[in-house]
Amino acid sequence: MRELPPLVDRVRARLAADAGAPSQAAVATLVREEAGGLLGDGDVLHAVREAVDELSGAGVLEPLLRLPGVTDVLVNGPAEVWVDRGGGLERTPVRFADDEAVRRLAVRLAASAGRRLDDAAPWVDVGLPDGTRLHAVLPPVSGSGTCLSLRVLRRVRLSLDDLDAAGALPGGVAPLLRALVARRLAFLVTGGTGTGKTTLLSALLGCAPPAERLLLCEDAAELDPVHPHVVRLLTRPPNVEAAGSVTLRDLVRQALRMRPDRLVVGEVRGAEVVDLLAALNTGHDGGCGTLHVNRAADLPARLEALGVAAGLDRLAVHSQAAAALAVVVHLRRGPAGRRVDELGVVRRVGELVEVVPGWRADGGAVPGRPELVRLLGAP
Repeated sequence: MRELPPLVDRVRARLAADAGAPSQAAVATLVREEAGGLLGDGDVLHAVREAVDELSGAGVLEPLLRLPGVTDVLVNGPAEVWVDRGGGLERTPVRFADDEAVRRLAVRLAASAGRRLDDAAPWVDVGLPDGTRLHAVLPPVSGSGTCLSLRVLRRVRLSLDDLDAAGALPGGVAPLLRALVARRLAFLVTGGTGTGKTTLLSALLGCAPPAERLLLCEDAAELDPVHPHVVRLLTRPPNVEAAGSVTLRDLVRQALRMRPDRLVVGEVRGAEVVDLLAALNTGHDGGCGTLHVNRAADLPARLEALGVAAGLDRLAVHSQAAAALAVVVHLRRGPAGRRVDELGVVRRVGELVEVVPGWRADGGAVPGRPELVRLLGAP
Protein backbone atom coordinates (compact mmCIF):
# COMPACT_ATOMS: atom_id res chain seq x y z
CA MET A 1 0.00 0.00 0.00
CA ARG A 2 3.02 2.31 -0.21
CA GLU A 3 1.76 3.35 -3.65
CA LEU A 4 -1.53 4.65 -2.26
CA PRO A 5 -0.75 8.40 -2.13
CA PRO A 6 0.22 8.66 -5.82
CA LEU A 7 -2.67 6.32 -6.62
CA VAL A 8 -5.09 8.69 -4.89
CA ASP A 9 -3.50 11.63 -6.72
CA ARG A 10 -4.11 9.93 -10.05
CA VAL A 11 -7.71 9.05 -9.13
CA ARG A 12 -8.30 12.61 -7.94
CA ALA A 13 -6.98 14.01 -11.23
CA ARG A 14 -9.38 11.81 -13.22
CA LEU A 15 -12.36 12.84 -11.05
CA ALA A 16 -11.48 16.53 -11.01
CA ALA A 17 -13.85 17.39 -13.84
CA ASP A 18 -16.83 15.52 -12.34
CA ALA A 19 -19.47 17.41 -10.38
CA GLY A 20 -20.59 16.18 -6.98
CA ALA A 21 -19.15 13.61 -4.63
CA PRO A 22 -17.85 10.46 -6.35
CA SER A 23 -19.61 7.17 -5.69
CA GLN A 24 -17.70 4.24 -4.19
CA ALA A 25 -18.38 2.23 -7.34
CA ALA A 26 -16.82 4.93 -9.55
CA VAL A 27 -13.80 5.22 -7.26
CA ALA A 28 -13.38 1.43 -7.16
CA THR A 29 -13.36 1.28 -10.95
CA LEU A 30 -10.73 4.00 -11.20
CA VAL A 31 -8.61 2.43 -8.44
CA ARG A 32 -8.49 -0.88 -10.33
CA GLU A 33 -7.66 0.89 -13.58
CA GLU A 34 -4.90 3.02 -12.05
CA ALA A 35 -3.49 0.11 -10.05
CA GLY A 36 -3.14 -1.91 -13.25
CA GLY A 37 -4.22 -5.15 -11.59
CA LEU A 38 -1.40 -5.01 -9.04
CA LEU A 39 -3.70 -4.88 -6.00
CA GLY A 40 -5.63 -7.76 -4.48
CA ASP A 41 -9.28 -7.51 -3.41
CA GLY A 42 -8.37 -6.56 0.16
CA ASP A 43 -5.96 -3.87 -0.99
CA VAL A 44 -8.53 -2.52 -3.44
CA LEU A 45 -11.14 -2.22 -0.66
CA HIS A 46 -8.64 -0.40 1.54
CA ALA A 47 -7.60 1.85 -1.33
CA VAL A 48 -11.23 2.67 -2.15
CA ARG A 49 -11.95 3.60 1.45
CA GLU A 50 -8.87 5.81 1.59
CA ALA A 51 -9.68 7.40 -1.76
CA VAL A 52 -13.34 8.10 -0.87
CA ASP A 53 -12.26 9.67 2.42
CA GLU A 54 -9.72 11.80 0.57
CA LEU A 55 -12.03 12.80 -2.26
CA SER A 56 -15.43 13.22 -0.56
CA GLY A 57 -15.00 12.68 3.19
CA ALA A 58 -12.71 14.33 5.71
CA GLY A 59 -9.52 12.72 4.39
CA VAL A 60 -7.11 11.55 7.07
CA LEU A 61 -9.51 12.96 9.68
CA GLU A 62 -12.33 10.61 8.68
CA PRO A 63 -11.21 7.71 10.95
CA LEU A 64 -11.07 10.14 13.89
CA LEU A 65 -14.60 11.36 13.21
CA ARG A 66 -15.79 7.74 13.29
CA LEU A 67 -14.29 7.00 16.70
CA PRO A 68 -16.94 6.35 19.39
CA GLY A 69 -17.52 9.31 21.66
CA VAL A 70 -15.57 11.89 19.64
CA THR A 71 -17.11 15.35 19.93
CA ASP A 72 -14.36 17.50 18.40
CA VAL A 73 -11.49 17.09 15.94
CA LEU A 74 -9.06 20.01 15.88
CA VAL A 75 -6.23 20.68 13.43
CA ASN A 76 -3.56 23.27 14.28
CA GLY A 77 -1.53 22.99 11.09
CA PRO A 78 -0.27 19.82 9.37
CA ALA A 79 1.58 18.32 12.36
CA GLU A 80 -0.98 18.85 15.14
CA VAL A 81 -4.28 16.97 15.20
CA TRP A 82 -6.28 16.69 18.43
CA VAL A 83 -9.53 14.98 19.44
CA ASP A 84 -11.91 15.27 22.37
CA ARG A 85 -13.70 12.08 23.41
CA GLY A 86 -15.33 13.58 26.49
CA GLY A 87 -12.28 13.47 28.75
CA GLY A 88 -10.36 16.46 27.43
CA LEU A 89 -8.16 17.00 24.39
CA GLU A 90 -5.83 14.21 23.24
CA ARG A 91 -3.11 14.60 20.63
CA THR A 92 -3.26 12.00 17.85
CA PRO A 93 -0.55 10.57 15.58
CA VAL A 94 -2.44 11.75 12.48
CA ARG A 95 -0.41 14.05 10.24
CA PHE A 96 -0.96 15.88 6.95
CA ALA A 97 1.72 15.93 4.26
CA ASP A 98 1.94 19.73 4.40
CA ASP A 99 -0.19 22.81 5.01
CA GLU A 100 -1.41 22.74 1.43
CA ALA A 101 -3.07 19.38 2.18
CA VAL A 102 -4.87 20.88 5.19
CA ARG A 103 -5.96 23.87 3.11
CA ARG A 104 -7.19 21.64 0.30
CA LEU A 105 -9.33 19.67 2.74
CA ALA A 106 -10.72 22.83 4.35
CA VAL A 107 -11.64 24.35 0.98
CA ARG A 108 -13.34 21.15 -0.17
CA LEU A 109 -15.35 20.76 3.03
CA ALA A 110 -16.46 24.39 2.85
CA ALA A 111 -17.45 23.96 -0.79
CA SER A 112 -19.56 20.90 0.08
CA ALA A 113 -21.68 23.24 2.23
CA GLY A 114 -21.82 25.89 -0.50
CA ARG A 115 -19.35 28.25 1.15
CA ARG A 116 -16.28 30.00 -0.19
CA LEU A 117 -12.88 29.70 1.53
CA ASP A 118 -9.91 31.46 -0.05
CA ASP A 119 -7.59 34.42 0.44
CA ALA A 120 -10.49 36.86 0.00
CA ALA A 121 -12.66 34.96 2.53
CA PRO A 122 -10.05 33.42 4.88
CA TRP A 123 -12.45 31.87 7.40
CA VAL A 124 -15.69 29.94 7.37
CA ASP A 125 -18.18 28.70 9.96
CA VAL A 126 -20.78 26.38 8.52
CA GLY A 127 -22.68 23.16 9.04
CA LEU A 128 -21.68 20.32 6.70
CA PRO A 129 -24.30 18.14 4.99
CA ASP A 130 -23.90 15.38 7.61
CA GLY A 131 -24.49 17.85 10.46
CA THR A 132 -20.83 18.24 11.47
CA ARG A 133 -19.94 21.86 12.28
CA LEU A 134 -16.91 23.20 10.40
CA HIS A 135 -14.82 26.21 11.33
CA ALA A 136 -11.67 26.88 9.30
CA VAL A 137 -9.13 29.71 9.20
CA LEU A 138 -6.46 30.16 6.53
CA PRO A 139 -3.02 31.79 6.80
CA PRO A 140 -1.96 34.53 7.25
CA VAL A 141 -4.97 35.11 9.54
CA SER A 142 -3.96 31.88 11.23
CA GLY A 143 -0.31 32.24 12.14
CA SER A 144 0.22 28.51 12.72
CA GLY A 145 -0.99 27.25 9.36
CA THR A 146 -4.48 26.30 8.26
CA CYS A 147 -6.66 25.55 11.30
CA LEU A 148 -9.72 23.30 11.27
CA SER A 149 -12.29 22.72 14.00
CA LEU A 150 -14.88 19.98 13.45
CA ARG A 151 -17.70 19.62 16.00
CA VAL A 152 -19.30 16.21 15.59
CA LEU A 153 -23.07 15.94 15.85
CA ARG A 154 -23.98 12.67 17.57
CA ARG A 155 -27.55 11.63 16.84
CA VAL A 156 -28.19 9.94 20.18
CA ARG A 157 -31.62 10.43 21.69
CA LEU A 158 -31.26 10.39 25.46
CA SER A 159 -34.18 10.70 27.84
CA LEU A 160 -34.03 12.11 31.36
CA ASP A 161 -34.01 8.51 32.61
CA ASP A 162 -30.95 7.81 30.43
CA LEU A 163 -29.15 10.88 31.75
CA ASP A 164 -30.09 9.95 35.31
CA ALA A 165 -28.70 6.45 34.84
CA ALA A 166 -25.48 7.96 33.46
CA GLY A 167 -25.02 10.10 36.57
CA ALA A 168 -25.79 13.43 34.87
CA LEU A 169 -28.71 14.21 37.23
CA PRO A 170 -27.31 13.95 40.76
CA GLY A 171 -29.07 14.47 44.06
CA GLY A 172 -32.60 13.71 42.93
CA VAL A 173 -32.79 16.68 40.55
CA ALA A 174 -34.69 14.69 37.89
CA PRO A 175 -38.15 15.26 39.48
CA LEU A 176 -37.43 18.97 39.69
CA LEU A 177 -36.58 19.08 35.99
CA ARG A 178 -39.75 17.19 35.10
CA ALA A 179 -41.77 19.67 37.16
CA LEU A 180 -40.01 22.54 35.37
CA VAL A 181 -41.31 21.28 32.02
CA ALA A 182 -44.74 20.24 33.29
CA ARG A 183 -45.43 23.69 34.79
CA ARG A 184 -44.49 25.39 31.49
CA LEU A 185 -41.95 27.70 33.08
CA ALA A 186 -39.53 29.58 30.85
CA PHE A 187 -35.94 28.50 31.44
CA LEU A 188 -32.43 28.54 30.03
CA VAL A 189 -29.89 25.71 30.11
CA THR A 190 -26.47 27.23 30.74
CA GLY A 191 -22.88 26.06 31.00
CA GLY A 192 -19.52 26.16 29.28
CA THR A 193 -18.57 24.55 25.98
CA GLY A 194 -19.09 20.78 25.88
CA THR A 195 -21.05 20.54 29.13
CA GLY A 196 -24.03 18.82 27.51
CA LYS A 197 -26.48 21.72 27.26
CA THR A 198 -28.04 20.57 23.99
CA THR A 199 -28.30 16.95 25.18
CA LEU A 200 -30.12 17.97 28.35
CA LEU A 201 -32.42 20.42 26.55
CA SER A 202 -33.40 17.69 24.07
CA ALA A 203 -34.21 15.35 26.96
CA LEU A 204 -36.29 18.04 28.68
CA LEU A 205 -38.24 18.77 25.50
CA GLY A 206 -38.99 15.07 25.27
CA CYS A 207 -40.92 15.46 28.55
CA ALA A 208 -43.32 17.99 27.00
CA PRO A 209 -46.89 16.66 26.49
CA PRO A 210 -47.29 15.03 23.06
CA ALA A 211 -50.13 17.40 22.14
CA GLU A 212 -47.76 20.39 22.23
CA ARG A 213 -46.09 21.83 19.12
CA LEU A 214 -42.38 22.51 19.50
CA LEU A 215 -40.74 25.17 17.28
CA LEU A 216 -36.95 24.79 17.24
CA CYS A 217 -34.75 27.65 15.95
CA GLU A 218 -31.13 26.61 15.42
CA ASP A 219 -27.93 27.29 13.52
CA ALA A 220 -27.45 23.55 12.99
CA ALA A 221 -29.85 20.65 13.55
CA GLU A 222 -28.55 19.59 16.97
CA LEU A 223 -31.67 19.32 19.13
CA ASP A 224 -33.38 15.98 18.63
CA PRO A 225 -36.17 15.53 21.20
CA VAL A 226 -38.22 12.35 21.36
CA HIS A 227 -41.51 14.08 20.63
CA PRO A 228 -44.22 13.59 17.99
CA HIS A 229 -44.64 17.25 16.96
CA VAL A 230 -41.38 19.05 16.22
CA VAL A 231 -40.91 21.82 13.64
CA ARG A 232 -37.30 22.79 12.96
CA LEU A 233 -36.13 26.10 11.50
CA LEU A 234 -32.46 26.54 10.52
CA THR A 235 -30.38 29.62 9.82
CA ARG A 236 -28.68 30.15 6.46
CA PRO A 237 -25.37 31.94 5.88
CA PRO A 238 -25.01 34.56 3.15
CA ASN A 239 -23.98 33.40 -0.31
CA VAL A 240 -20.82 34.44 -2.11
CA GLU A 241 -22.49 37.77 -2.97
CA ALA A 242 -23.08 38.34 0.79
CA ALA A 243 -26.84 38.09 0.29
CA GLY A 244 -29.60 35.71 1.29
CA SER A 245 -28.68 35.17 4.95
CA VAL A 246 -31.30 33.98 7.45
CA THR A 247 -30.46 34.74 11.08
CA LEU A 248 -31.72 33.29 14.34
CA ARG A 249 -33.58 36.54 14.91
CA ASP A 250 -35.41 35.98 11.59
CA LEU A 251 -36.28 32.45 12.67
CA VAL A 252 -37.64 33.51 16.07
CA ARG A 253 -39.91 36.06 14.41
CA GLN A 254 -41.18 33.50 11.91
CA ALA A 255 -41.68 30.86 14.60
CA LEU A 256 -43.98 33.19 16.52
CA ARG A 257 -46.34 33.14 13.53
CA MET A 258 -46.39 29.33 13.36
CA ARG A 259 -48.53 28.69 16.45
CA PRO A 260 -45.81 27.40 18.79
CA ASP A 261 -46.70 25.81 22.11
CA ARG A 262 -43.03 26.02 23.04
CA LEU A 263 -40.54 28.34 21.37
CA VAL A 264 -36.98 26.96 21.58
CA VAL A 265 -33.74 28.70 20.59
CA GLY A 266 -30.96 26.14 20.33
CA GLU A 267 -28.27 28.62 21.35
CA VAL A 268 -28.92 32.23 22.34
CA ARG A 269 -25.86 34.22 21.33
CA GLY A 270 -26.96 37.40 19.56
CA ALA A 271 -29.76 39.82 18.80
CA GLU A 272 -32.34 37.03 18.91
CA VAL A 273 -32.32 37.42 22.69
CA VAL A 274 -34.52 40.52 22.26
CA ASP A 275 -37.23 38.66 20.35
CA LEU A 276 -37.03 35.62 22.62
CA LEU A 277 -37.48 37.68 25.80
CA ALA A 278 -40.29 39.63 24.16
CA ALA A 279 -42.04 36.39 23.16
CA LEU A 280 -41.73 34.92 26.65
CA ASN A 281 -43.35 38.10 27.97
CA THR A 282 -46.33 37.93 25.64
CA GLY A 283 -48.01 34.62 26.39
CA HIS A 284 -45.51 32.12 24.99
CA ASP A 285 -45.08 30.04 28.13
CA GLY A 286 -42.61 27.19 28.36
CA GLY A 287 -40.03 28.72 26.04
CA CYS A 288 -36.41 27.76 26.51
CA GLY A 289 -32.93 27.68 25.02
CA THR A 290 -29.25 27.35 25.86
CA LEU A 291 -26.67 30.01 26.67
CA HIS A 292 -22.91 29.92 27.25
CA VAL A 293 -21.97 31.16 30.74
CA ASN A 294 -19.43 29.92 33.26
CA ARG A 295 -21.72 30.29 36.29
CA ALA A 296 -25.48 30.55 36.66
CA ALA A 297 -24.95 33.84 38.51
CA ASP A 298 -23.32 35.27 35.37
CA LEU A 299 -26.54 34.97 33.33
CA PRO A 300 -27.81 38.56 33.92
CA ALA A 301 -24.50 40.04 32.76
CA ARG A 302 -24.52 37.85 29.65
CA LEU A 303 -28.12 38.77 28.79
CA GLU A 304 -27.28 42.42 29.37
CA ALA A 305 -24.32 42.27 26.99
CA LEU A 306 -26.39 40.62 24.26
CA GLY A 307 -29.43 42.84 24.74
CA VAL A 308 -27.51 46.11 24.81
CA ALA A 309 -25.63 45.09 21.65
CA ALA A 310 -29.03 44.49 20.02
CA GLY A 311 -30.30 47.96 20.90
CA LEU A 312 -32.02 47.60 24.29
CA ASP A 313 -30.86 49.66 27.24
CA ARG A 314 -29.61 47.95 30.37
CA LEU A 315 -32.73 48.40 32.47
CA ALA A 316 -34.97 47.17 29.64
CA VAL A 317 -32.94 43.95 29.37
CA HIS A 318 -33.22 43.29 33.10
CA SER A 319 -36.92 44.15 33.16
CA GLN A 320 -37.63 41.79 30.25
CA ALA A 321 -35.54 39.00 31.80
CA ALA A 322 -37.25 39.36 35.18
CA ALA A 323 -40.69 39.02 33.64
CA ALA A 324 -39.74 36.29 31.13
CA LEU A 325 -37.43 33.81 32.85
CA ALA A 326 -38.07 31.70 35.93
CA VAL A 327 -35.28 29.12 36.26
CA VAL A 328 -31.71 28.55 35.08
CA VAL A 329 -30.44 24.97 34.72
CA HIS A 330 -26.65 25.12 34.94
CA LEU A 331 -24.33 22.28 33.88
CA ARG A 332 -20.68 21.67 34.59
CA ARG A 333 -18.11 19.22 33.24
CA GLY A 334 -15.70 17.77 35.78
CA PRO A 335 -13.66 14.61 36.39
CA ALA A 336 -16.90 12.67 36.96
CA GLY A 337 -18.31 13.82 33.62
CA ARG A 338 -21.07 16.21 32.59
CA ARG A 339 -23.85 16.82 35.09
CA VAL A 340 -26.45 19.30 36.34
CA ASP A 341 -24.67 21.49 38.88
CA GLU A 342 -27.30 24.01 39.93
CA LEU A 343 -30.91 25.15 39.52
CA GLY A 344 -30.96 28.93 39.81
CA VAL A 345 -33.97 31.14 40.40
CA VAL A 346 -34.24 34.42 38.49
CA ARG A 347 -35.04 37.13 41.05
CA ARG A 348 -35.63 40.87 40.68
CA VAL A 349 -33.49 43.08 42.95
CA GLY A 350 -34.58 46.68 42.53
CA GLU A 351 -34.31 47.48 38.83
CA LEU A 352 -31.96 44.59 38.07
CA VAL A 353 -32.17 40.80 38.20
CA GLU A 354 -29.94 38.20 39.80
CA VAL A 355 -29.78 34.41 39.76
CA VAL A 356 -29.64 32.74 43.17
CA PRO A 357 -29.21 28.99 43.82
CA GLY A 358 -32.41 27.08 44.57
CA TRP A 359 -30.77 23.66 44.35
CA ARG A 360 -27.10 22.65 44.21
CA ALA A 361 -25.50 19.32 43.51
CA ASP A 362 -22.81 19.91 46.13
CA GLY A 363 -25.35 20.59 48.88
CA GLY A 364 -24.21 24.19 49.33
CA ALA A 365 -26.29 27.16 50.42
CA VAL A 366 -29.56 27.62 48.50
CA PRO A 367 -31.10 31.00 49.36
CA GLY A 368 -33.53 30.63 46.48
CA ARG A 369 -34.97 27.34 47.74
CA PRO A 370 -38.33 28.81 48.91
CA GLU A 371 -38.89 30.42 45.50
CA LEU A 372 -37.95 27.20 43.69
CA VAL A 373 -40.42 25.27 45.85
CA ARG A 374 -43.11 27.78 44.97
CA LEU A 375 -42.35 27.60 41.26
CA LEU A 376 -42.00 23.82 40.96
CA GLY A 377 -44.14 22.60 43.83
CA ALA A 378 -41.05 20.78 45.09
CA PRO A 379 -41.25 18.98 48.45
